[in-house]
Amino acid sequence: MADRPRIEHTLFLLAVGILAWIIPGGGHFLIRERRRAIIIFVTITLTFAVGLYVGSIAVVNSVDAKPWFFAQICASPVVGFIDNISRSGYTDTTGQHVKYTAFGRPGDVGQIYTSIAGLLNLLSILSAVYMAYTGRGEMIGTEEETHA
Repeated sequence: MADRPRIEHTLFLLAVGILAWIIPGGGHFLIRERRRAIIIFVTITLTFAVGLYVGSIAVVNSVDAKPWFFAQICASPVVGFIDNISRSGYTDTTGQHVKYTAFGRPGDVGQIYTSIAGLLNLLSILSAVYMAYTGRGEMIGTEEETHA
């Protein structure tokens, strides 16, 4: 019987971590740190989007740039879908299959921005799980909200 609260707490921590990975700031939102969640979401999403804008979608490449991809995938599982699109390429107006490419300085900058976004999200995941572990936040719907 004493293990039941421990198991529930472990499942709660796991839920916080997974939600924080799926949606940047989602873990903080789950523990009622709403302002922090919004700041994290906007910061990480904009950083990742700027990286894609500067370097193109080709900066996400799990085959040719594995170390960068490991950092990028920390941003969200959506990066895996972007990687799939990036590697599959597109068909141009002449019917030729063309692969996405990112070369030179814009590609490097885009890779750096998207990787930094992923590593920032990794830090926010750890922060959310730690805050939930120490009891700083509470699960949404468990108690009445207090306004300070």
